[in-house]
Amino acid sequence: MSVTTITSREFNQDVGRAKKAAQDGPVLITDRGRPAHVLLSIEEYRRLTGGAETLAEALAQPGVADFDFTPPKLDRITRDADLS
Repeated sequence: MSVTTITSREFNQDVGRAKKAAQDGPVLITDRGRPAHVLLSIEEYRRLTGGAETLAEALAQPGVADFDFTPPKLDRITRDADLS
């Protein structure tokens, strides 16, 4: 796995190159000569995070029009808020 380092300016001018480089390893993006961000492929990100899917990823599944969602009921008694 190779690490590619590019400046923020280079990243802004050629995002496609950064995305392509991220397929071979992390892309370190510098700002004023200091490391500021890291671009990873989704596969590498999932490997590092244990493969857990985020809520946003679960909700953004392409090709899925609708699905049923019934949130669990709370077992505790709640009271109205006093807004006076």
